[in-house]
Formats: sequence, C-alpha cells, structure tokens
Amino acid sequence: MKDFLKYTLATIVGIILTSIIITIISIVSLAGMIASEGVSGSVEKNSILRIKLQGEIVERAGEGSPMDIFNQGEETIIGLDQALDALKKAAKNDKVKGIYLEGGSLAAVPAELEELRQGLLDFKESGKWIVAYGDTYSRGAYYLCSAADEIFLNPSGMVDWSGMSSQPIFFTGLMKKLGVKMQVFKVGTYKSAVEPFICTEMSDANREQVHSYLSSIWNGMLKDVAQSRKLDVEALNAMADSLTILCESNVYVENKLVDKIGYLSDVKEALRQRLELKDDDDLTFTTLANVAASDDLGDKMDEEVAVYYAYGEINDSPSMGFNQEHSITTKETLTDLQKLRKDDDVKAVVIRVNSPGGSAYASEQIWHEIQLLRAKKPVVVSMGGMAASGGYYISCGANEIWAEPMTLTGSIGIFGMIPDASELLTQKLGLSFDVVKTNAMSDFGAMGRPFNANESAKLQNYINHGYELFTGRVAGGRSMAQDSVKAIAEGRVWTGEQALKIGLVDKLGNLEDAIKAAAKLAELEKYTVGRYPSPTPWYVTLLDKSSNEYLESQMRAALGEYYSTFALIKRIGKLDPVQARMPFDPNIK
Repeated sequence: MKDFLKYTLATIVGIILTSIIITIISIVSLAGMIASEGVSGSVEKNSILRIKLQGEIVERAGEGSPMDIFNQGEETIIGLDQALDALKKAAKNDKVKGIYLEGGSLAAVPAELEELRQGLLDFKESGKWIVAYGDTYSRGAYYLCSAADEIFLNPSGMVDWSGMSSQPIFFTGLMKKLGVKMQVFKVGTYKSAVEPFICTEMSDANREQVHSYLSSIWNGMLKDVAQSRKLDVEALNAMADSLTILCESNVYVENKLVDKIGYLSDVKEALRQRLELKDDDDLTFTTLANVAASDDLGDKMDEEVAVYYAYGEINDSPSMGFNQEHSITTKETLTDLQKLRKDDDVKAVVIRVNSPGGSAYASEQIWHEIQLLRAKKPVVVSMGGMAASGGYYISCGANEIWAEPMTLTGSIGIFGMIPDASELLTQKLGLSFDVVKTNAMSDFGAMGRPFNANESAKLQNYINHGYELFTGRVAGGRSMAQDSVKAIAEGRVWTGEQALKIGLVDKLGNLEDAIKAAAKLAELEKYTVGRYPSPTPWYVTLLDKSSNEYLESQMRAALGEYYSTFALIKRIGKLDPVQARMPFDPNIK
C-alpha cells in the first residue's frame, strides 16, 4: 500500500511538473507569435523604426515576461537605455530609413522625456526623417513628437498641451477617521514627504518649491517645442491656457502644433512616398528591441567604462508583493560596486542614478562603497529622471555629477514617520494594554500609546544627527562649507538647471556626456562601454514574481493615475522609519 501511494504521488507530481513546463513553453511560443505579428523579426532593407508612445518609460528594458501575451502584443514599456541605444544604431544603419512615432498616452518623468527627445534630435542629425501620427497626444508624447519633421493628427484626435500641475493627495482626514495619526520627526523646512500624513493642504514652503521646479521644467519644454516647431514661447503658453484637448482639429493646424490632419491610411501613404514605394508595396516596420539587438558597429576594447544602473527606491531589502518596481537594495548594490572596483579592465565607472531616495541607512552604506570605488578609479554620476534625497546622497561623493536640465534633485533632508494607532486600538477596537518593565525605555515603541516627550526628543535628536551626517557628506563631496550646504538644503527639491547654479551638480548633459567625461578622467581614448548589472531574465523569477507582476500591471491599467496611491498604501508600513527621500508621490501632471 505504501509503495502504491508513493508511486501514485510521484506520478501526480510528474504530471504537474510536466504541465507547468508545457504551459511555460506554450506561453513563450504564443508570446513570440504575437510579438512578431506585423513586424519584421530583424532589421530588413527599407525599414521604418516604429516607436509607440504609450504605457510608460522606465530606466532599463528587461528581458521580457511570458505575461506579456496579455498585452495583446502591444509594447507597454519603453526601456530608456534600449531606446537610446536603438536610436544611435538606427542613425548609422543604412537599412533604417526613418522613424515613425505613434502618439498616445505616455507616462514618464520630464527628464526621461528630455533625454529621449535629445536622442531623436541626434538621430535627425544623420539626415534621416521622423514622422509622427496620433489619435491622441499626451503632453509627454507631444513633447517627443514635436521633434518630428512632420506631425499628423487624426481628424477626431486631440493634443493635450495644458501645462503642468502637481496635485498631491492628503490622507490625514482618512487616518483621523480610522484613529491613526503619524508621529513625524524631520529636518528641513521643505521636506514635504510627511505632509500628506499630517496636513490637509500644502505648506507655504512646499507650494513655493513645487511652483519653482514645475516652472523650470515647463519653461524648458516650452523652449524645446518652440525651437522645433518654429513658434514663439508666448504662443505656446497661450495655447496651453486654451484647454487644447477640447479644440477642433483645424485649430491645431492653424496654431502649428500639428502639420496635417489625416487618417492612418494617409500617414502610411506619406511614409510610402518618403520611401518611394509603389502603392501595392507593404511598409516594413522594425522595433526598438530589434534595432538595439543589431550588430554594434564599434570594436570591443580591453579598457572599459562601466555604466552601473542604480534606479528605484533605496531599500535595505527587495520590495515584496505589489509595487515590485526595481529598487536599489543595499546588499546587491554593494556587491556589484565591489566587483567593479576589483575589475582591472574597468577604468572608470558611471553610476546612472534615477531614484527619489529611500532608506537613510541604506543610502549611507552605498555612499561609503562609492567612496571606496572612487579611491581606485574615476566615478561620474549621471542623473536620470530624479536623483533626490537618498538619490543625491549616493551621488554627492562622485568626481563629477551630470544632470539633465529637468532632473529633480537635491531634497537634502531626513525624516522619520511612525504611526500611532493607539486611538484605533483602544477606543475603536476596545483593546487594553499594560506593561511591566525593568528600565525606563524598555517599552519604547510599544503598541497602545504614542511616544512620550522623552522618547520624542531622542527620536528628533537621532534625525538631527542624520541630517548633520547627510549635509556633511554633501559638503565633503562638493567641496563646500557645511553651512553653505545647509543654506540650499532644508529638503528643497531643485531641477538640474537650478542645481547647476547652486553647485549641487557640475554639468548639464545626458548619459553619453557622462560616459565621455568618465573616459576623459581615466585618460582613455578608445574604450568599450559595459552596462551593469545584467537584467534578470524573466524565467529566473517566473515562479515567485510573474504572477504578481501581471497582477500589478493589471492594477496599473485599471487605476491609472491613482495606482501610485494604491501602491503607497500597500507598502507604507514596510518602509524603513527613517527616510531620505522625496515625496512618496509628487503627482506631477
């Protein structure tokens, strides 16, 4: 009987494992079939690079996931690294004749849009063309498409050119109804990450800084679009005041936001004419992934400039459950940087930072490891969408710091935020608490009561010490007096353009500029660019992550702009209580 049960169980397990393997293979095959439908599998002659401006821009492209089949073959994520690489190769590849931008609703922070747009402009320097078409252009999508030689709009389409705003959500009233309040300890007049949990509206200081950096970003966008579209900034601002999403299509043409009104068939005909094709000839499209995967035209050198991508929140350990976005975790980051330090072929390192910050403790550990790296070889930081608070902490000790004009940076400040649920537990739920202790602080952090005056004072002193350490690190890295750092710190957020004027960054430029600067510091004339760490293939984390990633993608699609609020509520209790970070959700629109 025991043998029977043993063999039966073994058979059942074998069937289950076989089914899982077959399912995975089927999913991968189906995903490949869908992805290849209507698009060439490689870069063919007379190809057009089609870039769909929908979904979101992320720092790096992943290895893909079998769950992508549920997206019906549509690209929902643009990896900025892959896109920029593809644009460089497309400019030099004779098989790629031009770019077709398909407008849509694209989510991205301004500096990411700025860097991708510069990549499009660099592509045009090769003498090739860019044509854009859309049913709908979000502000970010239009900003990118304004670099095109020709912009088409569907007769029933719209262009969202309405300026910028920030509308944070405040949870204080909800928490009061639940009987929960936040105990906050912070340094920095402008450190506004705590405001949604203790206020019902923005403080005057926060309103001042948000208006300042939004104006800086918007003015940059106006300048770029005005230059490409040969328009006056005043005219573009006037259009932004007119609620363009409700305009008739002819208004967009009259005001030179778009060139032509037409249907998709009209755009395809325009593309055929550019390629000098016959009416019955099919257009051949290729993708960013295909072009990026094409042969590199450069020779591999022994000496290397390494680009290390540090993006996402800074945490002591990887995030779990929903909101599994990429994060900068202490153990993995320290290990990676140690390997680069010990690799003699790596002559310089560019750390690509795109982070709102996070754990103050983790930021300090990473800062220290970067100092060890800098002692052995040049280190240059390239700031992406944001490198603020903890993101600036890990950046400040580099030899040079490069930022995009629209990068959000600074936010030099520390805060601690610990919930007090005593009212919920005792008054609403009827729980009672008692204690026996041997020392005055034995019940520090106990449930059922808020911090007393002595405990609060000690916590504030701890935060003050963290702020002194943070500003000291900045002072040392930037060769500034600590008092001078404090004068521009106070948790205030700056754009890259503003940060250059006050000495928080050295130069304005993109990742390519930072790579060239690192090579110059290392006295390299010829070098290979290596990118680290390697993206984790989807099949490595299939069993423990894919289901959650798919669920998360569906939540993003369902909740739209409110997803970030949902994700914040899911993870707020798991964060390190002492944070060096920007607001949890700047909610920039």
